[in-house]
Amino acid sequence: MMYPVTERITGAICLLALLAVSAGLGGCSGYSSKELFPTEYQTVAAPIFENRTFYRGIEFELAEALTKQIESRTPYKVVSPGVAQTQLEGTITHIEQRQLSRRRPGGVPQEVELTVTVDFVWKDLGQGGVIRDRRGFQSVGRYIPTAGVGEPFEIGQHQAVQRLAHDIVSTMQADW
Repeated sequence: MMYPVTERITGAICLLALLAVSAGLGGCSGYSSKELFPTEYQTVAAPIFENRTFYRGIEFELAEALTKQIESRTPYKVVSPGVAQTQLEGTITHIEQRQLSRRRPGGVPQEVELTVTVDFVWKDLGQGGVIRDRRGFQSVGRYIPTAGVGEPFEIGQHQAVQRLAHDIVSTMQADW
């Protein structure tokens, strides 16, 4: 079937416009196909952080969350310190609970905020240098301990630990 000349010209113009737009997108400044994480490493050791707080067990939950975040969001494999190229180590330095709101009758805490503070360093075990070093790195979780909802402390702890692991892994991204 033959198309009228105007339809063929319109189709050709649309095709040229599409090609021009797609060619222009490839050269946009500000976009890059560079890797998010340093490519010179393939393995990370993530031993359990030291815990200098009264709250026990949080260091184990953080180690598990960090391992999952590293394995799922980075190109790195978590391995034992003896074979790793890098090591992510740290210390849980402070955990603070702060009452955000209370019930009018009786002053019972209604919403509580839990802040977890850590110091950590990501080391290059081959070269012996520091890749990242952060002090006073914090994350927050919240829970509602009042009757009716009755969330335990562990709900706020879990939220804070998950956010903390996510944010720590985000700092492992390359400087570009």
